[in-house]
Amino acid sequence: MKLNAPKKNTWLVAVVIGVVGIIAKFVAIPFLSIYAFWLVVVAFVLLVLATYLKGL
Repeated sequence: MKLNAPKKNTWLVAVVIGVVGIIAKFVAIPFLSIYAFWLVVVAFVLLVLATYLKGL
């Protein structure tokens, strides 16, 4: 199995989503605080997919 480095934009989007999820867990943001855990999960899944799929 060959792994690929994620593109810079994909990595940046995943980091931003993850950071927003972490901040939403500790700071009350009306809509995002409900989904804080799932935002972090989406960020990690995006990074995993970008590692496995070439060109993402």
